[in-house]
Order: sequence, then C-alpha cells, then structure tokens
Amino acid sequence: MASEHHTNLPAGKIPQMRVVPMPHDSNMHGDVFGGWIMAQVDLAGAVCATRRANGRVVTIAVNSFLFKHPVFVGDLLSIYADIVKVGHTSITVNVECYAERNRLEVEIVKVTEATLTYVATSDDRKPRPLPPPITTTE
Repeated sequence: MASEHHTNLPAGKIPQMRVVPMPHDSNMHGDVFGGWIMAQVDLAGAVCATRRANGRVVTIAVNSFLFKHPVFVGDLLSIYADIVKVGHTSITVNVECYAERNRLEVEIVKVTEATLTYVATSDDRKPRPLPPPITTTE
C-alpha cells in the first residue's frame, strides 16, 4: 500500500460526516469491516447528492472503491464528498475518508477513496430531473 500519511485534514474543506467505529463494527482483531466503511462512504455521498437534488436520491453505482489503509476501532473518520459530475437525473460524487489515530501524537491517514453515482427520484421512486443548481450571490 502506498504511504499517505498526512499532518492535517484537507484544508478549506468541511467533512460531510465524522464517525468513530466501535468494537461491534470490527472483527476480533480490531480491524473495521470493509462493509461498514462502505456504508459510511455511501451515507456521506448521499448527503452531498441529496442537497444537490433537493430531495430523495438512490445509489445506482459504486464506480470505484479503494481501501488504501485499514481502519481501526477508535479512529476518528472524517469523510469528505464532492460532486464531480451532474447529469439530467444523476449525480456522481467523489468521497475521501481520513482516519485520525493516536490521539496524543495525531496521525492522519487517507484510508479510503471512492466514486459513487446517485439518481434523484420522486416520491413514487421513479427517476426525476434534477433542479437547476442554486446559485448564491454576495
């Protein structure tokens, strides 16, 4: 695995989610299950996509998913999500997950990166067009 140890979290970015895995999220050795990490990544991506869609979205594809380093019980995970593509009904989101470990001498490790695609749906769960982007002027 490539070394990706950082001294800080990504500058100027706010995490979509922060979460700490607990013992029930891991195997008997304290390594967090990949499925648990995938669920957290999907949740963070969906938060981002839901805001852009201004409503309900569903995950239709996990385009890529890379576990770069293990996650351990007690790590503080900061999960970042950025929209990279918007279609008529779909939103593609890049998600990065960083673990803060060793609380006394903080070590930050990029543990996961993924790209997921969501589709905006109506109340009847059929695809619906995305609304125009909200622009703000100051």
